[in-house]
Amino acid sequence: MESGAAGAPAPGAPVQPNGACGWRCPEHSERLAELFCHRCGRCVCTLCPVLGAHRGHPVGLAQEEAARVQKLIQDCVECLATKKQQHADSIAHLEDAGERLKAYADSSKDWLTQKFTELRLLLDEEEVLAKKFIDKNTQLTLQVYREQAESCRKQIEAMDDFSTRVWVISLEPNPVQLLQAYIANKSEMGQQMRPSELSHPVPLSFEPVKNFFKEFMGAIQDTLQTPMDTRLKENVNCQLSGSSSTKPGTLWKTSSSPERSLFLKYARTPTLDPDTMHSRLRLSTDGLTVRLALLGRLGPRPTPQFDALRQVLGRDGFAAGRHYWEVDVQEAGVGWWVGAAYPSLRRHGATAASRLGCNRESWCVKRYDLEYWAFHDCQRSRLRPRRDPHRLGVFLDYEAGVLAFYDVAGGMSHLHTFHAVFQEPLYPALRLWEGAISIPRLP
Repeated sequence: MESGAAGAPAPGAPVQPNGACGWRCPEHSERLAELFCHRCGRCVCTLCPVLGAHRGHPVGLAQEEAARVQKLIQDCVECLATKKQQHADSIAHLEDAGERLKAYADSSKDWLTQKFTELRLLLDEEEVLAKKFIDKNTQLTLQVYREQAESCRKQIEAMDDFSTRVWVISLEPNPVQLLQAYIANKSEMGQQMRPSELSHPVPLSFEPVKNFFKEFMGAIQDTLQTPMDTRLKENVNCQLSGSSSTKPGTLWKTSSSPERSLFLKYARTPTLDPDTMHSRLRLSTDGLTVRLALLGRLGPRPTPQFDALRQVLGRDGFAAGRHYWEVDVQEAGVGWWVGAAYPSLRRHGATAASRLGCNRESWCVKRYDLEYWAFHDCQRSRLRPRRDPHRLGVFLDYEAGVLAFYDVAGGMSHLHTFHAVFQEPLYPALRLWEGAISIPRLP
């Protein structure tokens, strides 16, 4: 036993030629199986490719094929280790999101307590209902986080088991047995070596509850008969907050990288349509930068052109799928509008029917004189970014009815999310007060 242990090959060492000395060809039992048939995936003797059933098949030395398979197994083990770390990071992310959510839920309930104290006994029951609403959605979300984290743990355990199994295969000194074991596990190895799909928690906001009760106090007697869920959906401020319809525990399935790279998998670089832009706007040759000019263009105006407002639409629209593009506004001066619109947006005049964000056909985020607002259908929501955004990220999920805006330079800080049932293709839309706005090229 001791002499046999001393002679065993070290892990990862190439298989020695004498490992197959006792293995016979299944077709020619008197001959050694020294070759490997690539077409059939079997070890054969030197006579088989010439006169046997493997005649004309591509073959190679079994020893060389075993060495190649050992390298594949080592690569698989390394891939499994990387995926395990990614899932461990995902668990930490989910647990951190859960802790932050619970802290946010507690602070939101404290805010509600302060307001309900002012209403005294008349609002005691309503205060309890509001807190239960937060607790219910918090628990639903935390349950999803826990389930996702448990799923990641189970996947790690499965990968540990499979990693041990393939590592044992790689230590097999007999090349034929190693190849047979590899063929038996080849399909599962291929599945395990595919990139992981990780989970990124979508933040759950309780701002709609706060916004509702700011206006609720003036009409409490008339509204108490309506269930809270219905009131939140019908209230304008809650709809504009963009978070009331977020399903508790929503998760984004993404590739393994956080922040901006989550959106770059849907990256687009939409160009602008010169036929839609106002006569005082000038478009760069690549169609990505629009600038305000001192004088308007001469000559006939295209029919789809905005004739009164300094606006322009993208050349191509999005009618399905997920899309992400960015808009650079650092040269736009004191005022800019960034958003998306239907092609049916009115082009003539300066009424609300033509203004970006002032109708049902358009959505936008606006900056003017150090104030930030989100607009849709003449309803506005005040935004308070931590810093002045110089580059905006726009994310569209058409089927989900999501149009979200982010401060790219501010670490993808969320600015606002619109929710809608889109009826037409959406086109990127811009409006200038002065200066220039650009659409950067994305990888």
